[in-house]
Amino acid sequence: MRALLSEAVGGPETLRLRDVPLPEPGPGQVRIRVAACGINFPDALIIEDRYQFRPERPFAPGAEVSGFVDALGPGVTDLTVGDRVLAGEVCGGLAEQVLMPDGRCYRIPAAMPFDEAAAFLMTYGTSHHALKDRGKVQPGETMLVMGAAGGVGLAAVELGKAMGVRVIGAVSSAEKAAVVRDRGADDVIVYPSGPLSREEGKAFGAAIREAAGGEIDIVYDPVGGSYAEPALRALAWDGRYLVVGFPAGIPSIPLNLPLLKGIHIIGVFWGSFIERFPERNRANVAELLDLYSQGLLHPLVSSRYPLARGGEAIAELSSRRAVGKLVVEISEGEG
Repeated sequence: MRALLSEAVGGPETLRLRDVPLPEPGPGQVRIRVAACGINFPDALIIEDRYQFRPERPFAPGAEVSGFVDALGPGVTDLTVGDRVLAGEVCGGLAEQVLMPDGRCYRIPAAMPFDEAAAFLMTYGTSHHALKDRGKVQPGETMLVMGAAGGVGLAAVELGKAMGVRVIGAVSSAEKAAVVRDRGADDVIVYPSGPLSREEGKAFGAAIREAAGGEIDIVYDPVGGSYAEPALRALAWDGRYLVVGFPAGIPSIPLNLPLLKGIHIIGVFWGSFIERFPERNRANVAELLDLYSQGLLHPLVSSRYPLARGGEAIAELSSRRAVGKLVVEISEGEG
């Protein structure tokens, strides 16, 4: 089979398409013939050894896939060969075949296309865990979603609306703002690209308060950098700041702010939640797939790439120009 491999530490340009042996599933494992692989920010980090996990090289990046169950290892009883599934693991997805633990595989609705399935698990799983389990959002609250046109951002916008929350999106361009409004945001703020100056930060904070008609209850932040402090300052007493990611850099937060306003700064690490609470996570994914079947969630796949150009997809995501999800399409056909 073919796989796009990280053989040395480096950026997307270091990935190499290789022929590798077909893997055989061990106990509790499922082999999936990959139809599509969703691209996520951790894919850029893991090939540069900047992610929480460092797999042994060579490895294929790609943490979420969709496709057909191709073979079952000993002890797997809840799936059958030919099942249409989505699945997630730390890496391995940019390949024609991949092994997954059976507990990380989920049957998908018959009407769900493989590109949307490959764009579903990490973004909606992360955002659902953030809002439900960590942020404990309530109907009628007001939430600011930073980086709202990205994969997890759009998922947070849709999930927030499904949960009865008033959603304000924050994006870096008018083009992205139009996408976020189309996905249901009640209002959208366009902030400057690049590090914010002191005055730009103040203006951003003022724009948040104006859009909210006061202070906000929740910040969903997958961006970080200089955008974090103005957003945190706009929180109301007892507000929750959900820390999701840092593509703009790890922010420095004056800790007197959470003290004075009783603010909760809450880390969101979905991968750790999966490991610690697998049954709760399976219930969450089932809930998400039900929301999809109801037509309340609409994964936005903005670009598609063949396997040989998977590195280009990672580079495009790293540039922060991408809207929605980028997907690498690997195979098609019947199971």
